[in-house]
Amino acid sequence: MLNTRFFALLLSACALFHVAGVHAQAGRNAPADVVEVDRIVAVVNSDAITLYELRARTDQAMAQLRGRNVTPPPREDFERQVLERMIYEKVQLQHAEETQMRVDDRMLEAALGRIAESNNMNATQLRSAVERDGISWSSFRDDIRKEIILSRLRDREVESRVVVTEGEIDNYLASPQRKAEQPEEYNISHILLRVPEGASPETLLRLKARADAALDAIRRGEDFARVAASYSEAQDALSGGSLGWRPVDRMPQLFADMLPKLKVGEVSDVMRSPAGFHIMKVVDKRGGVGGGDGRVSQTRARHILIKTSEVMSDAEARRRLTSLKERLDNGGSFEELARSNSQDLSAAKGGDLGWLYPGDTVPEFEKVMNALQPGQVSEPVQSPFGWHLIQVVERRVEDVSTERQRAAARMALRERKAEEVYQDWVRQLRDRAYVEIRLNDER
Repeated sequence: MLNTRFFALLLSACALFHVAGVHAQAGRNAPADVVEVDRIVAVVNSDAITLYELRARTDQAMAQLRGRNVTPPPREDFERQVLERMIYEKVQLQHAEETQMRVDDRMLEAALGRIAESNNMNATQLRSAVERDGISWSSFRDDIRKEIILSRLRDREVESRVVVTEGEIDNYLASPQRKAEQPEEYNISHILLRVPEGASPETLLRLKARADAALDAIRRGEDFARVAASYSEAQDALSGGSLGWRPVDRMPQLFADMLPKLKVGEVSDVMRSPAGFHIMKVVDKRGGVGGGDGRVSQTRARHILIKTSEVMSDAEARRRLTSLKERLDNGGSFEELARSNSQDLSAAKGGDLGWLYPGDTVPEFEKVMNALQPGQVSEPVQSPFGWHLIQVVERRVEDVSTERQRAAARMALRERKAEEVYQDWVRQLRDRAYVEIRLNDER
């Protein structure tokens, strides 16, 4: 069974092959002797988006909504939403090309390897699965390359724009949200109507009226996900507006202020931010265990790392660690095996990583480490650095130093600001672009 993200990519690629179906649908109301040819529905700077591309992407998005048990909105309305999403994507890819952002074949192959591994496949099996679904391997690779570029572009542009001041850190550390040992987390859905930079009063009134119409539809009983697909201009709109679980202390301030006022299942009023008009729904919430006293659990761990490369495949790295795990299970010394096999600086110390705070290691490593009991050794674990065997030596609860608290606060505030900064940047990119929409031509 393929995971959701992988399945979405398959749907995206698969849609590109339904040429006959697209043209048949396009001409179903035309006379029998008239065949509609492909045409341009939007011009974005020097690039064009075609009707064929738009209908393929719309088919994909509608299939994703049905997969979530969401009834898609009327196709004509939905096509406009999909087209706007494609325009935002196009301007970002153009910016990436202008700034010479590239994803080379080595990075692409590594990403494909991770997709295969997450679906319990090797590279050959992944390719066979893709081609069994009628998708060309080259198209699938191009889709993955584009996803990587967009992700890296976002990270780069946001990183250079987010600024956290010492005063903001002071305020964060003094806030009630920070006092909890386990800050509340919310599973939320979201609708965003973007406001162009320098929008006129008439434009603001029109967009506010559209946001009010979306809220009215929800309060009349329409499914939030369906309304999001019809109205929202956020990145997650075509999947029903779901943002998933987010800790409240790392959300944009607008959300962090509003969410505690809402019960599970409730929908906010229309809210205004520099990015536009927002509507939020609380799907679920958890956490909020109070009484934090500045103490935190630490784990002392050690590992054996086998790095992958052109001469060391994932399969071979995992095989080597499986063999080492068998030796450890039969009484072998972790320290000795780490010194002779691990491929990082900790090898000289028998793999000892010292005392680790939450967040010190990558999520893949930390999740497995946290599930181990002292003395227990993991199965082989993959991370961006390679493959690991992990052993927990001991645990303790310690006071967090002032420097450590401020560093954690800075990271939380950066995450809180990141979404706002990204939305503002991509809106400006869209506003600066030459965009001509021809969707209604010849309809």
